Amino acid sequence: MDNRDYYAYLENEEIYQAVIVDGILRAAETIDIATANVKDLRVPSATRKTSKSIVKVLREQAERGVKIRLLHSGVPSERFIESLKKYGPANVPNFRMRRCPRVHFKAAVFDGARAYLGSANLTGAGFGAKSARNRNFETGVLVEDEGTIRKIGRLFNSVWDGAECTRCGRKKFCPVPLEEPNF
Repeated sequence: MDNRDYYAYLENEEIYQAVIVDGILRAAETIDIATANVKDLRVPSATRKTSKSIVKVLREQAERGVKIRLLHSGVPSERFIESLKKYGPANVPNFRMRRCPRVHFKAAVFDGARAYLGSANLTGAGFGAKSARNRNFETGVLVEDEGTIRKIGRLFNSVWDGAECTRCGRKKFCPVPLEEPNF
């Protein structure tokens, strides 16, 4: 099968492997993540004896030069905010977050070449880092199709850059259009 047409169906813990391990931890240039909910997902070490905050993982990637953009809609969980204060994007220009209350799509694009589309939010229960008894039932698709990745990028950039704000029917209810944390 030609890599440009590659699609793989994912469930539950397969999403964790594809997005966190093979995506976020292996990205070399860019990571774009869109999610409705943001919680302090814990990323287990290789031995699974210890774990660290997804915020710390993203910061480490940003410090390596990977450009990271996290687009979300909900107010992050308290633990995520604590991790932002401790490890967050302050003084790391490659790690940026924006909040738009209308974002509900869940997607992650790695190095512009591989993407995840699915139901999982950026949470432990969503991405499957929790045990099988505690995580959500999730599905998704891993994509390496250039056309599909380009379309995901177009939507992501349109929201990120504020192009959707001008035609948004919820603008008058938006607390702060494209709010960015100030930590």
